[in-house]
Amino acid sequence: MKEYGKKIWFFPDGDRPPFGDSPLKGHESIVILNPNKEQAIIKITFYYEDKDPVTTEEICVGAERVCCMKTHEEKYLKDKVQPLETQYALKVESSVPVIVQYGRLDSRQTNLAYYTVMGYAAD
Repeated sequence: MKEYGKKIWFFPDGDRPPFGDSPLKGHESIVILNPNKEQAIIKITFYYEDKDPVTTEEICVGAERVCCMKTHEEKYLKDKVQPLETQYALKVESSVPVIVQYGRLDSRQTNLAYYTVMGYAAD
C-alpha cells in the first residue's frame, strides 16, 4: 500500500502576530494531514534566534485525519506555547509520512493578511 507525505518538514519563517481587535484573531497554524492507514505521532521543535530549541510532547493525528493547531493553543502545545511576536522556525517530525501546511492570519490592519505555505519536506 502506498503511503503519502513525508516524515520531516521545516518552516523557516515563524513570527506570530498579535491577536488584534478583529473578530478574526491573529494567529499562526500548523495543519497536519495524515492520509494514511496508521496513526501519526508528531513532535514539533521550535527554533529561536536567541535561545535553545523547545520540543513539544507527542501529538497524535489519527489515521486518515487532519489536525489544525494554532501555535498559541495549550491544547496541543501545552507549556511550550509560542511567545508572541518572536521570530522562530519549526521542524515537524512524524512517525509516518504526513502532509504539513503552515498558515498565518495577521489582523493588525483592516485589510486582513492571511497566507498559507507548504514546508520543505526533508524525508
